[in-house]
Amino acid sequence: AGTHVAGQLLRSGTSPLPNHGEAQAAESADDFIHKMSICLKELRESERWLLLIRRVPLGKAVVKVEALLEETDELIRIFKTSIRTAEKNKQRI
Repeated sequence: AGTHVAGQLLRSGTSPLPNHGEAQAAESADDFIHKMSICLKELRESERWLLLIRRVPLGKAVVKVEALLEETDELIRIFKTSIRTAEKNKQRI
């Protein structure tokens, strides 16, 4: 179970970086919002896996996830704000 969760966290936790790069190269405001939303979705998934790791002991090693949860929460807030700003700017056009 621990290996499965670790793999899932690895995938969801590393996905926002390349997807953010795709968002930076977006072809339209809608494309940017869509790609940023994918980043946000992956960050929320990572947060869920981290909450599970904190709650359920899945291996011998003790993992301290509080700092990771804080960082993930900060990134979620940043991405949500960026999406909201892009949506507002799109409406002004």
